[in-house]
Amino acid sequence: MAPIILSAPLEGWVTPLEAVPDPVFAGRMLGDGIAIDPTGDTLHAPCAGRIVGLQSTGHAITIEAENGAQILMHLGIDTVALDGRGFTPLVAIGDEVASGDPLIRFDLDLLVQSARAVITPILLTETGGTVVSDIAAPGPIAVGAALMTLQPTATSAGAPQEPHDASGISATRTLRIDLPHGLHARPAARIAALARERDATVTIAKGDRSASARSPTGMLGLGIAFGDEITLSAHGDDADQALDALVALIAGGMGEAPATPAIPSPSLPPSPVPDDLAPGTIGGVCAAPGLAVGPVRQHRTADIEVPVHGRGIAVETQAFDDAHSQLVQDVARQALAARGPAQAILQAHAALLDDPELREATNAGIARGESAGHAWRMAIRQQADILRTGGNARLAERADDLLDLERRLLALLVGAAPTADLYAVGTILIADDLLPSDLIAIPEGLAALCIARGGPTSHVAILAASMGLPTLVAAGAAVLDIAEGTRIIVDANKGRLLSHPTADEIAVAEAQQAATARRRADALATAAAACHTADGTRIEVFANLGAASEAAPAVANGAEGCGLLRTEFLFLDRDTAPSVAEQHRDYQAIADGLAGRPLIVRLLDIGGDKPAPYLTMAAEENPALGLRGIRVGLAHPALLEDQLRAILQVQPIGQCRIMLPMVARVEELRDVRRVLDRLSAEMEIATPIALGIMVETPAAAVTADTLAREADFLSIGTNDLTQYTLAMDRANPAVASALDGLHPAVLRLIAQTCRGGATHGRWTGVCGSLASDPLAVPILLGLGVTELSAAPAMVPTIKARVREISLEACRAHAQAVLACASAPEVRTLARRFASEETPA
Repeated sequence: MAPIILSAPLEGWVTPLEAVPDPVFAGRMLGDGIAIDPTGDTLHAPCAGRIVGLQSTGHAITIEAENGAQILMHLGIDTVALDGRGFTPLVAIGDEVASGDPLIRFDLDLLVQSARAVITPILLTETGGTVVSDIAAPGPIAVGAALMTLQPTATSAGAPQEPHDASGISATRTLRIDLPHGLHARPAARIAALARERDATVTIAKGDRSASARSPTGMLGLGIAFGDEITLSAHGDDADQALDALVALIAGGMGEAPATPAIPSPSLPPSPVPDDLAPGTIGGVCAAPGLAVGPVRQHRTADIEVPVHGRGIAVETQAFDDAHSQLVQDVARQALAARGPAQAILQAHAALLDDPELREATNAGIARGESAGHAWRMAIRQQADILRTGGNARLAERADDLLDLERRLLALLVGAAPTADLYAVGTILIADDLLPSDLIAIPEGLAALCIARGGPTSHVAILAASMGLPTLVAAGAAVLDIAEGTRIIVDANKGRLLSHPTADEIAVAEAQQAATARRRADALATAAAACHTADGTRIEVFANLGAASEAAPAVANGAEGCGLLRTEFLFLDRDTAPSVAEQHRDYQAIADGLAGRPLIVRLLDIGGDKPAPYLTMAAEENPALGLRGIRVGLAHPALLEDQLRAILQVQPIGQCRIMLPMVARVEELRDVRRVLDRLSAEMEIATPIALGIMVETPAAAVTADTLAREADFLSIGTNDLTQYTLAMDRANPAVASALDGLHPAVLRLIAQTCRGGATHGRWTGVCGSLASDPLAVPILLGLGVTELSAAPAMVPTIKARVREISLEACRAHAQAVLACASAPEVRTLARRFASEETPA
């Protein structure tokens, strides 16, 4: 057969297929070809043939050429969602057409406004033995100009290859996605990790699109949102087991708080950028609170230049493999040395680097003659574009993680590994955008951060908050015009930047900073001393901990012990429960870090918004009110016994106290007490081990006197107590902003808990967020709380606040706020008390 020259079916701009913002087309999953970004309004036949396919919505059409080759033309990306609007087919299936005949008219303006992209792939879907050659170079093209050639091969007379036989699939499952933010980066990485452990090929499908379960970016590209139904299909020796494990992982929630999609509420709107800005004031969104004054330094990063064409497949493949391997090692090394959010972000980057589809897309580009750098850039950016245009703000922010990896690998390829920029201490850094590795590499000493783009849930924002760095995001392009060295004020608390502050404004801001710094220094200087109120009442101030690495810094901040050890860090983000030895090792390390100070270990608190993939837990209509907290331990006795054995092995015996989460009935306390007594006897432990409860339910608060007969202490978890008392889910943005632990209803339950505990001589503490709120502390002490367990960084401030106030004044203050009708009224009184009772 003779070659067939396809002519351009559209007027527009020829674009490589890999530039199409959709992996199905860019990855050539539907076939090889090219794309045109149209400037006209009519699609024409690229050759003579017969119409063999036409979508009912009119957005896609397939023509079969004389040699049997089939050419698919897909007008725009995600245009199926228009449901036919803007498309007028001029032919029908079965029609014979000549080259250049009009096929479909379309409303280009409507497509530009409504579709994700109007770029149109032209693909050879069934070759019949032909190959694509002589592809037009990128640039403008007119209808009828030569576009590409279908060149027959020796096997051209054969029939097109049949599609894959689906009979090989041996198992399928269908389930609804209840993850509140859909399938974003973190759950996608966990699904991929589990899929790679199984001897099965697994795909995830949403509608008529699917992706490998081993590819995080492929799954993200499906745009799976809350409420979507997906189908898991598998074939291979481990097909059923693989699907069972994946269904359990996904249905279990993977640590994502269950919630319904946020519906904006007129009475509870999200915090807007201030619209009452004075001249010279720029509004932004607070990502990390604080106030800073300092000179501006603009952070500008240019794209790393890489050649388009390679030096040969073998050379480019080796260069890519070497750079990729080096980056994997670099990220792993950084993750080991990092802590908290930085470590979690680097671990997410490691999962993305392990994505086989990113590597395969890069290798495919190299095979087409591209350089390793160009192929990697195109593979990364097509995925980043999908995330940015998918309509999900959180996924759009995750695109920065992909671009971060792009830049880091390209720097290794060209031999210019990035080094940390040096900024003078006190600098306010301004950037159009900032990548996580930028902030991780910046030395300490910045005064504040202001980003023109970004969002408050981006990884950069999370990092900045963990560093205590005042940060504004989404501040707009105006911040990029502020001259280097200009002295400005960033008030992240109010979401504002003063670009040309007056001398008086700077003086006021600096005075506020100095006062804050003095208070912090004074608090640190006396943090190690035992804490008493101004009239001599002893108040213990402990720290909440979640890992062994936090113990020593907490002690350095003056913590007198740990009032809440969250043991979930050992149980989540893994596929099997930790052994007794593994748990004991970690608990002992924390006890050692506290140097003999008390360690209150909360038993495993999972379920609800913190599921574990290895526990079989049926889907629940309302997980927050279902199998969670101590109920999980009692439902899985082996898990409970293993944890108790590990705690009982910690030396010295008695340093650890045990606390039960989510108690609502005295029977739960009695059941655990029996297990604890039995294990103590088996292990020949004669020292009594204190067993207390967390008061997180209204039931526990109102029956505190009953529970205190059998509990050794009570500790109030104000976060859960508040949401259950006010019937507001703290994971639901539509109502979460109204949650306030200083609501009079919550405070009355705290008062009732303290009275109930005192009836039997039991102490009552607070380990929720109110213990870290200086406004709340006097109220808590006045209600009868004698132990506070705060965030480690807040311990010096809380101890200093306790020393400033008398218990007598606190009691009078507490009685006054209990008479208030609302949380705002309570806070007004609390601020007044703070101004009256705080020394000048």
